[in-house]
Amino acid sequence: MNLVDIVTLTVNPALDKSTHFKGLVAEQKIRCAEPRFDAGGGGINVSKAIARLGGTSVAVYTSGGATGQLLEDLIAKENIFSQAISVQNWTRESFVAVDDHTNLQYRFGFSGGKIDDAEVKTILAIIEKVETKFLVASGSLNEGLSTDFYQKVAQIAKKNNSKLIVDTSGEALAKILEVGAYLIKPNVGELAKLIGVEKLEMEEVNQAAKQIIEKGGAEIVVVSLGPQGAVLVTKDLYEYVPAPNVVKKSTVGAGDSMVGGITWALSQNKSLQEVIRWGVACGSAATMNEGTQLFKPEDAKRLFEWLKDK
Repeated sequence: MNLVDIVTLTVNPALDKSTHFKGLVAEQKIRCAEPRFDAGGGGINVSKAIARLGGTSVAVYTSGGATGQLLEDLIAKENIFSQAISVQNWTRESFVAVDDHTNLQYRFGFSGGKIDDAEVKTILAIIEKVETKFLVASGSLNEGLSTDFYQKVAQIAKKNNSKLIVDTSGEALAKILEVGAYLIKPNVGELAKLIGVEKLEMEEVNQAAKQIIEKGGAEIVVVSLGPQGAVLVTKDLYEYVPAPNVVKKSTVGAGDSMVGGITWALSQNKSLQEVIRWGVACGSAATMNEGTQLFKPEDAKRLFEWLKDK
C-alpha cells in the first residue's frame, strides 16, 4: 500500500439498516417503511466523515458473505479508497427504527461473526504493510476476538511510526494504553474505568486524562461529554468545547463523526483548538440527520464557524 495520510481499520463492520414505523405493539406485525442501507462500523464511518470534509483515507475492513458484498458496494458508492479483507463469516447487520408516533428511536446491534486465527494474522499482516501518518482503529471487536487485538495494532503502529488514533472501549482500550497511542477518545464513564474509579465529576476529567498521559498511555485524550460537548487534554493543554444546540434526530454515528473530524483536522495540521472544534462540529452535525447517515458537510462547517469563538 502506498503512503497515505490516513488509514482506518474496521475489524467488525456492519451493514446498517434503518427505517420508520408507526406504533410499537407486542405480538403484532409492525409495518415498516422502505429501509435505507448504509455502510457502517467505526473506521468505515470515520473514512466517510473524512471524505465529506474533502479529505482522503483508505478504509481497511473485513467483509464476509452476502452482507459483506453489499457493504463493499455501498463503500464504493461513497468514493472511498478501500481494501476489503475476505473472511468466512458474514458481515453483521445493525438495525435502527424510529416510531413516528413517539419519535423514539430503537437501535438493535448484533455481535460480529467469529474471526479465526488465520484471518487475524492476515489482518495484522496487511496493517503491518501500511505506510501512513495516522492509523485509526475504531469500533467493537468481534465475539471471541482476543481483547489484545488492538494492542497488537498499537505495537505495529509504533514500529511503523504511525500516529494511532483509537476509539474503542473496555479491556481492548485498557490494553492499548500499555503500549501507548497518539490519541484516544473515551467518554467520561470509560475514562473513569481506565483510571480505576467508579465515576468522575466534570472538574475531575482534566486530572484523570493527565494520569493516562503521564503514564504514556496517550499523547492526547479527547473525552466525549455527549450533549455537553467534549474536552481535549494534553500534558500542556485543557480545552473544553460545548456542543451547539441543534435539533437531534439520531445519535447513530455521532462518535465516529467526531473522530473523523478530529482525524481530518490533524491531517490538515490544524491547531489542537481547531481540532477539537471540528470534532464537536462533526459529531453534533451527525445528530441532525436520521438513521445512519452521518453528517452533511455544510452543517459541520456552519457549526465549526459558530464554535470558533466558544
